[in-house]
Amino acid sequence: MRHIRLGNSGLEVSAVILGCMSYGDPTRGAHAWSVGLDESRPFFRQAIEAGITTFDTANVYSLGSSEEITGTLLAEFAPREDVVIATKVHSTMRPGPNGRGLSRAAIMHEIDASLRRLRTDYVDLYQIHRFDPQVPVEETMEALHDVVKAGKARYLGASSMYAWQFASMQHAADLGGWTRFVSMQDQYNLIYREEEREMHPYCLATGVGVIPWSPLARGTLTRPWGETTGRTATDLFGQTLYHQTEESDRRIVDAVATVAEARGVPRAQVALAWVAQQDAVTAPIVGATKPHHIVDAVAAVELELSAEELALLAEHYVPHAAEGF
Repeated sequence: MRHIRLGNSGLEVSAVILGCMSYGDPTRGAHAWSVGLDESRPFFRQAIEAGITTFDTANVYSLGSSEEITGTLLAEFAPREDVVIATKVHSTMRPGPNGRGLSRAAIMHEIDASLRRLRTDYVDLYQIHRFDPQVPVEETMEALHDVVKAGKARYLGASSMYAWQFASMQHAADLGGWTRFVSMQDQYNLIYREEEREMHPYCLATGVGVIPWSPLARGTLTRPWGETTGRTATDLFGQTLYHQTEESDRRIVDAVATVAEARGVPRAQVALAWVAQQDAVTAPIVGATKPHHIVDAVAAVELELSAEELALLAEHYVPHAAEGF
């Protein structure tokens, strides 16, 4: 497994990042399709054995139980210094004041709660899960800087938002002499490429690493068009995505199938390889609830698509409205 520096930072991440949203108590939070501790254990073991060293979760995933499982199982399989743990802050964790968002009060409470659940003294990458229009960006950036200076996080990252919002936060950090974001975790895949317009050029120009979520479009790119799974019926957030341009999206899914058949590999490998070969991308975040998910992800980063294959996969894309924020 290759390791890559995250943007211009010194942090090295594995070329595949294991997304841990799939692991959690299905009775907590909004992820009824998540799997519990014992069912999660084989996937962490498999990931570590495959050379994956970077693990991404969030405080809101299964209302903290994803962090609990992630912390417990990483402690079983690897020394703390050998893994990169990333988590996030923003979404609602409790009722009442300061139970969500990016205020100083919320950030200071949530970093400590995440560290307890993860059973660690620090996270390698602390990310804001979304932009918070209710809080001045200066308040958020200074609070995050203080988290870093307290030794509770090594690096900072952000997730899906408009490029102007991300730029305004980086500018505030520069003006205040505070810690900048080193990464952007955005939605990016063959049927949602809107980040190519502004976010990815900005990240390339400013040395920010990109670690996309949903590189397989919630599995849409891995199976025949219209086919559903058990997760499809219960993934409420996922149900809001990928409904805008069905005809062009279907053609893209068919193109993935064509390339995969010609190569003799699963569709997932082709779709992931396309993401991994894009200039702005450092490493895709891949979820796994079946052993072959990790096998395909590891194989995909070594699969070099030709210029002709890349063109075939890209030719049917049409503009989409921004979504997933």
